[in-house]
Parts: sequence; structure tokens; C-alpha cells
Amino acid sequence: MNQAGQVRSRPVEVSFDRGRHWRAKLGFVVLAMEQTVEGDVFRMVPDGVGIHFARIAMSNDATLETLVTMAPAIGDTARLLLPYDKPDVLCYTCNSGAMVIGEKECMRMLRDAHAAAAPTTVITGVVRAVEALGARRIAVATPYIDEINTVVHRFLGNAGFEIVEFQGMNLRSNTDIDLVDPAFIKSYARSVDRPDADAVVICCGALRAVDVIQEIEDELGKPVIASNQAMVWDCLRLAGLPDRVGGYGRIFDLAIEDHQKAVAALDARAARS
Repeated sequence: MNQAGQVRSRPVEVSFDRGRHWRAKLGFVVLAMEQTVEGDVFRMVPDGVGIHFARIAMSNDATLETLVTMAPAIGDTARLLLPYDKPDVLCYTCNSGAMVIGEKECMRMLRDAHAAAAPTTVITGVVRAVEALGARRIAVATPYIDEINTVVHRFLGNAGFEIVEFQGMNLRSNTDIDLVDPAFIKSYARSVDRPDADAVVICCGALRAVDVIQEIEDELGKPVIASNQAMVWDCLRLAGLPDRVGGYGRIFDLAIEDHQKAVAALDARAARS
């Protein structure tokens, strides 16, 4: 410091490393009232992978009318994620919202926000997981009201899967969905399962299904796909990461090539329809 009190720092050669997020950076657009997705993602993402969240305004009352109101803000919310850096993957994390607004439209808005990032949605991850596991007949459990369940049923059917059972809890409040006891989720999944189902799908990121997913798989003896589990698996594979995350279902045992084959198969199926 000179006599006038002005700071004059000595020249220094700064040493840099790759930073905390040297493997990949994942960005997630989450609902304003969301209380489950962030915790689940932190549990399943390995070291060296950056996790970044931006919240989008949404009514706590989950209906077809309120879900569609998010559409205009998805792109602007995604732009808040690492605006001066380059996220590798961007994901919109509302299952029902992606289906009501349109999966392709949501991915277009994410792509517009960060052109270099791979866009996806949580329900995209679910469908890719079902495909990668080779399941064709699925039993589906949701917390949604039936007007949303109808949209989910149609979406999964259009993706090429046979739905052998579909049940919803008819909960309207997102906060109520956050508070569903994992022990109940386990018993509910068991009640929805059918002998002819190749896999059970638990659809909704607010449900704490990740807490019990391994227990459900072990008990049923078949794959179980839960929204946040499938979303993390999809994002990791899109980022080119082969990590096998133990304790969260057999989907993480699949290689990057299995993910790539599932994406290609679903794209081809969509092109034919």
C-alpha cells in the first residue's frame, strides 16, 4: 500500500486447476415449491459433477391449467443456469409439465437457452430408462389427479409401451406429494405391480421414491424406474459419464451404449408414428 492509502497488489502468477466440476456440469429447472428433486440429485451424482438449479414459478395446485402456465418461463429460467459458462446438460424436471406443455417444446426452449447443452426432461429420462431396460409392458404409479393421469397414460402409450396397470393417488397439492411417506410409496408400487409387467414406473419427481427404490426392486424382482433416478441416469449418460451409482436400481448398471441405443430406438419409433 502506498502513502495515499491506495492498494497496489504485487504481481502474482495464479495457479489454476480444473475446478470442482471438472467432469461435467448439469443444469436443472425445478419448480418453485420443489422439496425433493434437489436432494435426490445430490445423492446420486458422483464427485466432480456440478449440479446447478434454477427455480421456475408454478402454482402449488397441480392441474392441467396451472402446469401449462410454466411454458413461457422455461427458457428464461434455463438461461440463469451458468450464464457465463457452458453446462453440458439441461433438464426440465417437471414430469407432468413436460407432458402437458410438450416434451419436444420443452427441449426446444432449453436448447434455445444454451445451444451447446444437451436438452432433456425428467419424463424423457423415464422413457429412455424403460427402453434401455428392455421393458415393454409397464405398471405405472403416480400421485396425480386423473386429468393429469390421462395425459401421462397417453404419453407412455405413444412412446410404444403397453400399460398393464395405471393408478394415481389423486393429490393436487405439490406440497402434499412431497410429504407422501416413502413406506407408503413402497406399498403403493407393490399394489400397482402385475405379474405380466416387465417393470414398474413411479412417475413424479416430488415423490421420495428414491428412498426406497432399491427395496422395491429387490422385493419385486424386476426393474423399477422412478422419475429422479431415471433423470440422473439420463443426464449422466448424456454428459458422457459411465458411472454406476449403487443402491438406486439396476438402471445404473447399464452402459453409455445402452443409453445411446435407447435414444436411437425411441427417435426411430417417434419418426415412424
